[in-house]
Amino acid sequence: MRQDAFRLISPDGTESEMKIHRGTMGPDVIDIGALYREQGVFTYDPGFVATGSCASKITYIDGEQGVLMYRGYPVEQLAKHSSFIEVSYLLLHGSLPSADELAEFDRTIRVHTMLNEGMLNFFKGFRYDAHPMAILSAVVGSMSAYYHDTTDADNPEHRDIFAHRILAKLPTIAAAAYKLNVGQPFIYPRNDLNYCENLLHMLFAVPAEPYQIDPIAAEALDLLFILHADHEQNCSTSTVRMAGSSGANPYSAIAAGISALWGPAHGGANEAVLEMLEEIGDASQIGKFVDKAKDRNDPFRLMGFGHRVYKNFDPRATIIREMAHKVLGQLGRADTPLLNLALELEQVALKDEYFIEKNLYPNVDFYSGIIYRALGIPTSMFTVMFAIGRSVGWTAHWREMITDPNGKISRPRQLYTGSAERDYIPIDKR
Repeated sequence: MRQDAFRLISPDGTESEMKIHRGTMGPDVIDIGALYREQGVFTYDPGFVATGSCASKITYIDGEQGVLMYRGYPVEQLAKHSSFIEVSYLLLHGSLPSADELAEFDRTIRVHTMLNEGMLNFFKGFRYDAHPMAILSAVVGSMSAYYHDTTDADNPEHRDIFAHRILAKLPTIAAAAYKLNVGQPFIYPRNDLNYCENLLHMLFAVPAEPYQIDPIAAEALDLLFILHADHEQNCSTSTVRMAGSSGANPYSAIAAGISALWGPAHGGANEAVLEMLEEIGDASQIGKFVDKAKDRNDPFRLMGFGHRVYKNFDPRATIIREMAHKVLGQLGRADTPLLNLALELEQVALKDEYFIEKNLYPNVDFYSGIIYRALGIPTSMFTVMFAIGRSVGWTAHWREMITDPNGKISRPRQLYTGSAERDYIPIDKR
């Protein structure tokens, strides 16, 4: 990485020379590590919106140009030609696998899908109506109690075992959480099915009759998981890195990421899309709600439109829009009122001058919510599905962070605005 210097002169004349780091692509970053020591000040950046917290080789985003790349490969190419399992290998290992490498990686994922029977008993301790994300976070956190003998982060073999286990077992955990909610028996995984077929089988099969997996449903899930696999230093990924930087076992770090993803401003956005559609209720009300969204004095927001990072368009939304229409057309769900409402709202937003001017295009959350609903997946499971796809990105970042020779425990600083020093007053004198 080529380096130049940035000179800072404070009001009292103190000079500091800070290095400028230039990555392969994207904006340069100024190394401020010595700023407090030399200038006596910290930087102030609420939300870390202009702060590079690490150096990473995994994912690149250019929000202005609508670019998303995994390990240098445009997401459009991966979505068209690859599979989620191949993309997972790419994110974890840094390069596309050979045919033999992919076959072996796929095999190891398939044979790790079963849960320890003790973990299945753990599910019975939850209320029947517990939110699946609460269950997911708790059960993943408990995995360190079942696999404690392979959680040495300094051991490369243990890191590989962890990566395979979390990727393989998360769909099984997710499906078990769903089955608990609907009061049905847990369905065991099948090694003869691929990743997404197996998830659909565990979600929707019942012991009383055979379940036929729809290839369109499996294809849609595979695409969604590719598009959700990683997204640079987002809130949940940064949470995984921060938790892992303490040396905590990796299952705890992933559980922390799941909890962060659950937030409505992050992974919960696709749930919010369906809740918004239910609030709108009918196509005749679309104009009214669009006007509310344009009114600065009205708190109502159209969920699933625009993106914090992408200022032009979300490349994932362009890909997934086609799949959403394919799913609705081929699975015969286009006559569902809520989905029809979503399609009509999409057309209004794509043609409205206000939305065009503000770049408020339908984003990946808008279309993923439509697809999940069309596949029969309940709204409470939407963020769980997001977590399954993102789990490989979290794992790749944890592995990169834990092996970084320059890595340190995360410890942000603050601007203190509380009371100045004051003396304690005995309770009888207050």
